[in-house]
Order: sequence, then structure tokens, then C-alpha cells
Amino acid sequence: MDSAQANWICYMSEEQAIRIAINGRTDIGQVRSENEDSIRWFTHTSLPFGYVIVADGMGGYSGGSMASRIAVDTIGQHLEELINPTFLACTPQQQELMINAAIIEGTQLANSNILLAKQENEQLAQMGTTIALAAIWRDQVTVCHLGDSRAYLWDKQGFVQLTKDHSLVQEMIDNGSLSEEQARSSNIRNQITRAMGVSQNIEPSINSFQLSQNTLLMLCSDGLTEYLDNGQLDYVLSTHRPALECCYRFIDDANLLGGKDNISVGIIEYTLESQNEHTEQQNQQPFCPPGAPQEEDITVRQEATAR
Repeated sequence: MDSAQANWICYMSEEQAIRIAINGRTDIGQVRSENEDSIRWFTHTSLPFGYVIVADGMGGYSGGSMASRIAVDTIGQHLEELINPTFLACTPQQQELMINAAIIEGTQLANSNILLAKQENEQLAQMGTTIALAAIWRDQVTVCHLGDSRAYLWDKQGFVQLTKDHSLVQEMIDNGSLSEEQARSSNIRNQITRAMGVSQNIEPSINSFQLSQNTLLMLCSDGLTEYLDNGQLDYVLSTHRPALECCYRFIDDANLLGGKDNISVGIIEYTLESQNEHTEQQNQQPFCPPGAPQEEDITVRQEATAR
């Protein structure tokens, strides 16, 4: 079990600033002998960029843990390489396309790396992983997933599940042959229809959303949603403060309810603040306009958890 926290503040105008804080935790649970989940997150030290990636590995014999680690590290490194002077000099529309392209390329590369590792070691032949990721740039969040790891959004308008599981029970819900309540107790609820490391071709679902108010984004593996439904998740995000400590609350709740699977939770706290809410010292850290930073000025800070 590991956890950490990262923060940055970046001014968008003379009147308003964006603050992002990220926290995450992965836990082995109460039953499993190995944690096959991986979680990784990142915040730039001076630019409005950050991400969280959650991966739930499968395959046993250390294969699941290897697949999930390959996924989060490969995709994470690919996203971090995106933030360079060329990207900063582009228009917002171009940047959105570049982020989507980086996510697609990163997931494809991660898939290829997992398949290569399977070829090199026959004991890893059954390994694969789900993923869910959220990447923020300025006021836009891009969400991508494969399998049944999920992403959620909470703001003053309410609680929204941003992803739809790639699973057999979700297909049955969609065609009306199974209710959501029945799906929660179905003996095929863990059978997913898309994953990384299964075939050469993958089809991640990718969507982008604009953020215009204080927002919480939460990503998790199915070790959490096995026990807490959307109403219960909404209640915790609505009432538990500090918000980033919901990571610990969620994992403690899942463990108290049985903890049959590994559990991973990552939370992004996106806050819009006025200038007068900052200290004088913070106000001396201006936002760098697109194209302004030199390559040597672009620094990164990585906060990643181990299995």
C-alpha cells in the first residue's frame, strides 16, 4: 500500500487561477496474496497539466502486476513527453487533438509492450490489464478506458459516471436482458470484453469534457465498485473532506465490506480560485503563455505508487 500527494497552482488570468491537487492509493485488499493493480499520477510544476492512471491487472504468476505496471508507466511517460515547446506553441484546438493522439499512441504502445513481454515469458501468457485514465490540460479533461476500471466526476451539479464498462453484464444491461441491480450480483460480472494485452488491436473509449467549476474526478479499479454503488460513491465525495482523503475512506470501506479484490483509487481535485485567495508568494508564480518556456525550463514532478 502506497500513497502520495501532488499540487500545483497556475494562473490563467488576472482574476482567476486553477489549482489541481492529486492523491492516490492502491491496496492489496483482504483476500489476495498479491496486488495486481497499479496507479500512477503526475502534475507539472508550473503548467496546467496532470493525470491519473489506474490499471487492474489479470493473469496470475505476477503477470497481472507486470501488465498493469507496464500500462501505467508506458502511458504516463508518453503523456509527459507531450508537454514541450511545440505543444505549448499550438492553439487550444491543436492541443486537444495532440492530447487525444498521445493517449491513443500511449495505449497502443503499452499494449504492444505487454504482448512482447508475454512472448518472452510463457508463464505470462495469460496476463493483461484494464485501464482508466484522466488527463487535465487547462480547463479540459480527457478520459480514456479499457475494461471495467472506471472514471467519475463530481461537482455542484451532481455525480456522473464518465465511463461505461466494457463487460458482458454491461452489454446485457444495454440490451435490456439484465438490470443494474442484477448485474451487481451476476456470476459473470467480472468478464470483460476489452482489455490491454489480449490482442494486437485495442479499442479504448476516449471522451473529453470541459471543466468550468470546482470539480472532483475519481478513478478506481473494480475492487471498489464491487462493494460501493454510485449512490454510495456520490455520498462520500459529497461529504468527506478533505476531498483527497476520500481515497483512504473508499479503500477502508471496501476492505471492511470484504476486500475480495485489490483496490485502487485516484482523485483529482480541480479548483478555480480568485487571485485574492492566494498568498503574495504564490502570486509571484505567473502562468507561462503558450510558447514562452524554453525547453530547459520545462520541469516535471512525478508522484507514482508502487504495487
